[in-house]
Amino acid sequence: MTEIRRWVLDSPAQLKILRAALHEAITGQVLPVGAVLDEIPEKMVLVATELATNALRHGLPPTTTRLGRNGDRFVLDVTDHAPEVVPEYSEGRALGAGGLGLQLAKQFALDIGWYVESDTKHVWAEFPLPG
Repeated sequence: MTEIRRWVLDSPAQLKILRAALHEAITGQVLPVGAVLDEIPEKMVLVATELATNALRHGLPPTTTRLGRNGDRFVLDVTDHAPEVVPEYSEGRALGAGGLGLQLAKQFALDIGWYVESDTKHVWAEFPLPG
C-alpha cells in the first residue's frame, strides 16, 4: 500500500477534522453538509469515522487512520494499541445501540479485515477508486 495521508487522533473531538480532511484528500473538495452516502468518498468517510470511533472507544490511543492506495483500490487502515481487544460484529443489535461500525464497513467496503502487528491492531477496509 502506498500511503497518501495519515491522521493521529487522541480523542473523539478530532473525528470531525478527520472526516473533512479525509474527504478532501480523496476528492480535492470540502465535504458537503448533508452529503449523500451514495458516493464512494462519503461512504469511505463514514467507515473511517466508525472505525476510528471504535479504536478510540475500545483501544488505547493514539489512534492512527491512514489513507492509502493499492492498485485500483483505496485502503483505510485504522490502528490502536490494544491488540488483545478483538473487533466484534454486533449483528442483531438495535439501531442507536452502538456497535454497528463494522457492519457498516462490511456493507460499504469491497473487503474488510484486521490483524495484529507487534503491539498494534490494524482494522482495514478497501474501496474502489471513485469515477
